[in-house]
Amino acid sequence: MAKRKIVKYPDPVLETPGEPVTEFDAELKRLVEDMFETMYAASGVGLAAPQVGVSKRLFVMDCSGGKDPAQRHVMINPQIIATEGEQTGEEGCLSFPGIYLPVTRAMRAVIRAQDLEGREFELDTQELAARCVLHETDHCDGILFIERVSPLKREMVKRRIKKLIKAGEW
Repeated sequence: MAKRKIVKYPDPVLETPGEPVTEFDAELKRLVEDMFETMYAASGVGLAAPQVGVSKRLFVMDCSGGKDPAQRHVMINPQIIATEGEQTGEEGCLSFPGIYLPVTRAMRAVIRAQDLEGREFELDTQELAARCVLHETDHCDGILFIERVSPLKREMVKRRIKKLIKAGEW
């Protein structure tokens, strides 16, 4: 059972840059655990704090979907410090259920972040993990994946969502 409700577009929290995390306390640890539970319950590989209505710069990710504990990562105050190459692939977002779009992102991304104790670290990611850290860091910056597609595709998605909202299906 998911711990937190996933916020759906067009909630303004999704387009608001998150505040830096400054308190590395029990409340933060509880939020992170809740986020992992929520992400796994929704079959996601990444979840940013704004997606659960918390306007903070942090995300959790696990590209193994819970199968490999070594792939569980918490990224607090993330910064992309290097990118390389290019990949285009279908991308979805838990705040846009059922919507997948081809998005071009870097093939490799190096991210600097802090852990639950506030210690800084770097993670060098490739392929799906790189796509995930770029997508989730965007969330921390108030940028949505629909901003990474053509204006025409973006408008089509927004129109589709408006219809779903009107129909009470969103």
